[in-house]
Amino acid sequence: MNIPSMEKTTVEQVSPPPPVREPAVTGVEYGWHGNNRVQLLENGEEYFPRVFEVLRQAQSEILLETFIVFEDKVGNELQKILIEAAQRGVRITVNLDGFGCGELSTEFLAALSNAGVRLQIFDPAPRHFGIRTNWFRRLHRKIVVVDGTIAFLGGINFSADHLADFGPEAKQDYSVEVQGPAVADIHHFALLQSGRPARAKYWWQRRRQRRAELAVSDHDGQVRLVYRDNAEHPSDIEEVYLQVVRGARHRVVIANAYFFPGYRLLREIRNAARRGVEVRLILQGQPDLRVARLAARMTYDYLLRAGVVIYEYCERPLHGKVALVDEDWSTVGSSNLDPLSLSLNLEANVLIRDRAFNRDLFERLDELSSNHCKVMSADKAPRGRIWHMTIGFLVFHVLRHFPAWAGWLPAHKPRLKPFIHPTGSDKA
Repeated sequence: MNIPSMEKTTVEQVSPPPPVREPAVTGVEYGWHGNNRVQLLENGEEYFPRVFEVLRQAQSEILLETFIVFEDKVGNELQKILIEAAQRGVRITVNLDGFGCGELSTEFLAALSNAGVRLQIFDPAPRHFGIRTNWFRRLHRKIVVVDGTIAFLGGINFSADHLADFGPEAKQDYSVEVQGPAVADIHHFALLQSGRPARAKYWWQRRRQRRAELAVSDHDGQVRLVYRDNAEHPSDIEEVYLQVVRGARHRVVIANAYFFPGYRLLREIRNAARRGVEVRLILQGQPDLRVARLAARMTYDYLLRAGVVIYEYCERPLHGKVALVDEDWSTVGSSNLDPLSLSLNLEANVLIRDRAFNRDLFERLDELSSNHCKVMSADKAPRGRIWHMTIGFLVFHVLRHFPAWAGWLPAHKPRLKPFIHPTGSDKA
């Protein structure tokens, strides 16, 4: 999206401008639901064909939220499918991040809007001297819900760089397809984030849900949605990681693109390894952002000395955000374990208690770490001279506290803004 062009079109041709929508503050905490079917989808080769198949079969509603859409073969195919669905009467709402989708052309967006797609941009901002300035507090979620019955959630954007034929920079990533009772919560959440009416749960409904959660025992197919926002749920995803790592008995495997967690989570990972839990971290060895690797490596010595096994994936950029604990618990989502995801961005993960899913994820990560990664040993952990260590120490603590400091600045308020197509009317 060419933000300056969109803003210019809106200001010059529409008077007054449309009201600005603030991001939804839900205050909702979602619980566990059993009897779900969950399917792991690895990379664009598995994800795009399945999502596009379901979108083509949509009968009544599509809710789509993503950080990135590019005008490439994937983004163009998505546009075509959404236009066709809108033309046959499917109600469609698409939320795009103003930074991640900042290169989309007005023509690309207008084609969707003209077809009847309700298109909204999260925190759009013009460039200043050719530079985008809306870096922080991004809409980083990747959610698709179709007809309220099938949901997809993970880390895969709608861009060709999630396909192997993109080349050495193709991303390694994961998503999950969910069918069953948990989709109702994902649908409810997506409606609220889109500014659409969603029925609130009364106190007696919440009480029934809590009783149902207690009744859910060790049966497979349990799914729970967790998310972080900058209002009532700023640390929910981090708290989940803390709880499950603290309670781990046999193994912990975390594959994460941007690994720079808070002090508490680092300590729990170290403590798990010290008490005999097999702890594996699969991190970027060929990052798309060099600072990501530098930040992660600042934690290596601390973790390696405790017995944590660290792998670096070097074949292409790792973009996944997945983890598993013991033999039944897993998570897939959009949240990295870094200050941006844990403290600033809008994120969503699903928690899964399902032995077959856990085994599938473990086997894929085990194959990845065994055959496509290099193991970091204590003698490879970055140390260097005293001044290197001093700079590293300072950078570590500056980055660690950056989100809190950023909150003190006179920051803009993120907003969800309807796209206004060039004819000057908002059809969506």
